[in-house]
Amino acid sequence: MNQVTRNQSILSKYIPEPAVPVISEWIYHFNFKLKIKKSRSTKYGDYRPPLPGTNHQITINNDLNKYAFLITLVHEIAHLLCWERHRNNVKPHGPEWKESFKELMRPMMRLQIFPDDVRTAIIGYMQDPGASSCSDEQLTRVLRRYDEKTGVVLLEILPVHAVFIFGKNRRFVKGAKRRSRIACKELETGRDYLFSPLSEVIPAEMQPVVARESV
Repeated sequence: MNQVTRNQSILSKYIPEPAVPVISEWIYHFNFKLKIKKSRSTKYGDYRPPLPGTNHQITINNDLNKYAFLITLVHEIAHLLCWERHRNNVKPHGPEWKESFKELMRPMMRLQIFPDDVRTAIIGYMQDPGASSCSDEQLTRVLRRYDEKTGVVLLEILPVHAVFIFGKNRRFVKGAKRRSRIACKELETGRDYLFSPLSEVIPAEMQPVVARESV
């Protein structure tokens, strides 16, 4: 099995099939290393520019559904494209990144990839894409319909005083909503934190275990 075939075989586990040839070509064209990581509560993916003698590197959480994985991957490839064009001379999610993201999403939107509800939400998000797809509440809620994560829920659906796990076994109790955020207290330290209502959390008794893979 050559590298292209191997890449496509791995990608097909994580993104919709029509997008596989496009992403596989981008991996070759942009010469980046894609690492598929275990779930991280603080981010869905990230991009690191190349150091001397190394490739660009993109990491994506392995527990995202196929549509969320693809959107996150395009988001990070847009950072790569923006770095190639501007290096570190522009803001991370400024106008240049926004245009790069839109440019890369257009071929995805022309393919028969997304269900109608996801497609509509993406069109709205692309009017002014933000630092993360989860910054757009409508897109986030629509994408959650396609999740297959066991035991993971959105914080907003838990009742007040519910105990949940966030991050590396950090336990919190949910408090009242304050404007757009929910006040929560970490049980071990007693410290107060503000969470997005759309934060993915685990009801206290459950925590999934996931693997990792690289392209």
